[in-house]
Amino acid sequence: VQHRDGIQELGGWSRMGLSLGDLYLSSLLFLNAIAVLNEDRFLAKYGWSTNSPEVNFNPSSLKSKILSMVKAVRLVMTWPLIALNTVTIIFKLLLG
Repeated sequence: VQHRDGIQELGGWSRMGLSLGDLYLSSLLFLNAIAVLNEDRFLAKYGWSTNSPEVNFNPSSLKSKILSMVKAVRLVMTWPLIALNTVTIIFKLLLG
């Protein structure tokens, strides 16, 4: 069923907005973005380095917690991200 505003319905469910595939791709892109952030080249320019005095002085600050999350994602998610990216690329090549 096609509505006048362009929203298509399939069996009562509307086909607009976010699907699980879109959520998967957006979370994969977000994790990739975190994984490629280089602390020395990019983050240190803006004071977001683990060597900054604010992080070393107050380890319970929000900045310190975000930096530790970035380091954890880079450490733990390296191989899973390689696998997820490979599966996603193959899936997109085969099924479009």
